[in-house]
Amino acid sequence: MAKLAYRGSEYTKFKKFRFKKNDEVICIAGKEKGKKGKVLSIDKKRDRVIVEGINKRKRFMRPTQENPQGGVIEVEAAIHISNVMFYDSKKKAGVRVGFETIKGKKVRVSRPDKKEL
Repeated sequence: MAKLAYRGSEYTKFKKFRFKKNDEVICIAGKEKGKKGKVLSIDKKRDRVIVEGINKRKRFMRPTQENPQGGVIEVEAAIHISNVMFYDSKKKAGVRVGFETIKGKKVRVSRPDKKEL
């Protein structure tokens, strides 16, 4: 039986995201709405981000040499990138992010007030 193709957006090697690792984001949809956290990693192939403290799942670990006790640990699961928004600590709100060329360099700015992030 043939494996089904991935039905999300197609993978491109240089897909662009407005988020980077260690950016502060706020969740804008779902059961975690309103919670803030730091971006731990980005999965460009599946359009998902892992955010610190958001979308926690219980993971049942069997005993190993590193963890002889085993047990239950909580880990962050991925959340779709459309469900998070860049968080501006000065405004204390989520802001949209755009790009501007300033002195020949491409920088991220908040919209619509165009302040550099």
